[in-house]
Amino acid sequence: MSSFKQRAKWVSLLCAASMLVGVTAGCGGDKEEEAGATTSPTKAADASATPAATVEPLKKITIMLPLKTPETPADKVEKILEEKTGTQIEFQWVPDGSYDEKFQASFATGTLPQASYIKNQASFLLLRDSIKNNQFWEIGPLLKDFPNLKNLSPEILDNTKVEGKIYSLYQEGPIARQGVIYRKDWADKLGLAAPKTTDDIYNMLKKFKEADLAGNKNTLGLADRNDLVYGAFKTLSSYFGTPNNWGVENGKLVPEFMTKGYMDTMKFMKKLRDEDLINKDFPVTSKTDQQNMMYTGRAGMYIGSMPDVQTMQDKTGKNVKEAQYDVANNLLSPSGKPATWGLPGYRTLVMFPKSAIKNETELKQVLGFFDKLWSPELANLLKYGVENEHHTIKDGKVVMTTDQKILDKEYQAYLALALADQTVVKEASYPIPVREKAEKISLDAVPYALIDPTLALDSKTYNEKGARLAEIIKDATYKFMLGDIDENGYQTALKKWQDDGGAKIIEEYNAAYAAVKK
Repeated sequence: MSSFKQRAKWVSLLCAASMLVGVTAGCGGDKEEEAGATTSPTKAADASATPAATVEPLKKITIMLPLKTPETPADKVEKILEEKTGTQIEFQWVPDGSYDEKFQASFATGTLPQASYIKNQASFLLLRDSIKNNQFWEIGPLLKDFPNLKNLSPEILDNTKVEGKIYSLYQEGPIARQGVIYRKDWADKLGLAAPKTTDDIYNMLKKFKEADLAGNKNTLGLADRNDLVYGAFKTLSSYFGTPNNWGVENGKLVPEFMTKGYMDTMKFMKKLRDEDLINKDFPVTSKTDQQNMMYTGRAGMYIGSMPDVQTMQDKTGKNVKEAQYDVANNLLSPSGKPATWGLPGYRTLVMFPKSAIKNETELKQVLGFFDKLWSPELANLLKYGVENEHHTIKDGKVVMTTDQKILDKEYQAYLALALADQTVVKEASYPIPVREKAEKISLDAVPYALIDPTLALDSKTYNEKGARLAEIIKDATYKFMLGDIDENGYQTALKKWQDDGGAKIIEEYNAAYAAVKK
C-alpha cells in the first residue's frame, strides 16, 4: 500500500474510532502528499556500517509533543538541554486537547517532525497498520549501540512491539499503583489489621458500617465510581484471580470477562451493594463525588491509585482532624500469592517517521539525542527542573518548590518530554509518610503485577470493533451487579459479544499469540 493511502487510511480509522475509544480527533479534509524515504531499517543500508557512537551529534531536532499547561514554557530548561546535547531544539507544542487532530493532520500531509510523541495507547493502537506498512523506522536493532538506550527495560519494550519489532521509545510510567486506601483510625478503633484478602475487605467494610463511625447512620464502607478500570472493580478482580484484560488458560488466550475471577468479582460487588456497604449509585457516580465521600469523612475505603492518598489525607484532614489513612496492595489471590493488575510500564511513546528522517545515519543522530535524555543529569532535569530553582536536595531526596507559578512557567510542560521517571532519577521526598509508603509498595508490587499478554499482539477485528463490543460487556457487568440480570442473562450477553465479532477477536489474538510463541 502506498504511503499516501496508508496515511489516509489511518486518518479515517482514527476519526471513526474517536467516539469509540475516546480519541478526540478532528476529521477535516487535509491535503495529502506522498511520504519521502521508505528504506527498511531491517535491511543493511550503507549508513548501518557507521557505529552509532561515531555519528556526529544532530545539529537541530524538531519534536512534536502535547502541551499540558495553559501556556508554552519559558526557555530556561530548553537552553540547558541545547547546551548539554549540543543540539538546537525546535519544539512544536500542541495543546493536549487537540493533539490527536494535529498528529493525524501532520501524518496525512507527511509533515510529522523527526520525533513525534503520540498521545496515548489508543493512538498507538490505531498506528499499527501504518507501522507495519513501513511509515516509521524500526529502532530495536540500534538500541544496543547507545550507552543509555541499551539499558531500557526489555519487558516494557516488549509491550510496545508490533509484529515482534520495536519502533518507539517509551516514556516510563508506573506499573502497579492500584491498591486499597482505608481509614486507619477507624480500623485501629475496631481492632482491624490491614486487609490481606477479599474476605478481609468485606469484613472491614461491614465493621465500618455497623460501627457507624461517620455518625448519624450515614457511614459508607466503600466509595466507588462509574469506572470499571480505574474504579474499584478491576483492582478487586485481580484479587479474585482475574487476568488483566486477557489471560492464558490451557495455552489459549481468554478474555478476562469469561473467567471465574470476573464472575466472582461481580458477585462480590453485588453483595456489597445489596448490604449497603457501597454507594448504591456507583455506576453513575463521578470521580469527584466518589472522592468527596472520602473527603467529608463519610466513607472508609477507596480502591484505586494509591498515590491519591496524599490529597485524600490533606482534604479529609481539613474536615475530620483525627482522620488517618493507610494503604495496602499485597492482597492474596485464590492461588495464595499476591496479585494486582499492572499497566504496560509506559505512559506514551515517541515515534520516528520516515517522512522526516531520510536515512539511518540521521536516525542514529536522533536516537543519540534521546540517549542523552536518558542520562541521569538530563533525566533529573526533565523530571524535577533546575536544582535550587525548581527543587532542592534534602537528605539525598528531591524536594520540589511550593511556588506553583514558577513551576507552571518554567518547568511543568517539560514533563511531556521526559522519558525517564523512575530508573535513573533521584528519589523524591513526599510530605507525609503514607504517600511515601504508597510509592514504596507500588514498586514492591511490580514483580507480581499482572500484565496484559495481548499488548504487543494485533487483532484486525478488535481494532475495528473492539471498543463497540466492549460496551456489551460493560453494560452486562453493571446490570449483573445491580441485580437486573442473573448469570444466565450475563451468558446471553457473552454470546452476543462472540456473535458480533468477539469470537473472531479471540481467534485472531490466539493466532498472533501462537506465532509469537514459536
